[in-house]
Amino acid sequence: MALLEVSNLDVRFALRQGDVKALRDVSFTLDRGERLGIVGESGAGKSVAAFTILNLIAKPGYIADGSIRFDGRELTTMKPRQLQQIRGNKVSMIFQDPMMTLNPVLTIGEQMIECLKAHRRIRRRDAREIALNKLHQVYIPSPERRLDQYPHELSGGMRQRIIIAIALLLDPDVIVADEPTTALDVTIQAEIMELLLELCEKHNVALILITHDLGVVSQVTQRMLVMYAGRVIEQGPTREIINDAEHPYTQGLINALPQMATPGQRLNQIPGSMPSLANTPPGCAFHPRCSFSVDANGERRRDCREVIPTFVRSGNCDVACHMVRELVERHSPEHDASDNGPSEKREAL
Repeated sequence: MALLEVSNLDVRFALRQGDVKALRDVSFTLDRGERLGIVGESGAGKSVAAFTILNLIAKPGYIADGSIRFDGRELTTMKPRQLQQIRGNKVSMIFQDPMMTLNPVLTIGEQMIECLKAHRRIRRRDAREIALNKLHQVYIPSPERRLDQYPHELSGGMRQRIIIAIALLLDPDVIVADEPTTALDVTIQAEIMELLLELCEKHNVALILITHDLGVVSQVTQRMLVMYAGRVIEQGPTREIINDAEHPYTQGLINALPQMATPGQRLNQIPGSMPSLANTPPGCAFHPRCSFSVDANGERRRDCREVIPTFVRSGNCDVACHMVRELVERHSPEHDASDNGPSEKREAL
């Protein structure tokens, strides 16, 4: 049994003009110690998925349908007091901006001790000792002095290390990291991600990494989900998706990386922009931006325009694309089992 199971999750925001569907039929699993990446453009639903796991979506947001099971327990029906035993204790979260997470009027030590005392019956002296130990684990220099400092006295990289230390305070089973390096420069980003990877491997902690940086995902995660307009459109082993993406949107994300462009030429880009969740196109939400949805006559394929694609198995990945389904069904089982099957399907695209 997986440590975390999300099944057919629908999340909506109740607005005056009607409900806006932020997540649609999202399903994935996470095993103990596994590292999962969730990628996509801004507005794809990545952060909503992360917040929903911990039931942190505020009104008018609500879970309309689906199931979230952690270690066999259903989270969507838990009462607040029961959920508090999971949130922060078994599942911790690292947010984008450490200055928004840390209380500016409390010292680092006070905040860490307060976190421990909220979940455990523990003496203040013992809580301070645990906090000091966690600062050592994230390689904070002079940790004794840092405990008595305020957040504004620390650099951005140091504050993010503090946030990671707080996330590890209660020895969680899962850490959800929502773009943890967005506010940092490139050098510090690499250090923070290397630290996070080291700690997860050392303590066998599962990680859900939400990011738009495919380079980070390829280095840190074992599996990945690609999201678009509130849906998962491709999922599978990270290395397989990065090396041989099947969905046109995933291919577009990879081709948009700077290293994929010819030196001196304009960067590759996906035409158009992410649709508003209040006005998502019918059928495949990506079809207005997808060159593969255009038939030989220069018109959009009817199935792309009208039918929401379901997942089809291609290699070790699940892909929601009508074109990929046609190519998979066109190939014989013998061809699919061959080593060059996925590459040939990609060339056909």
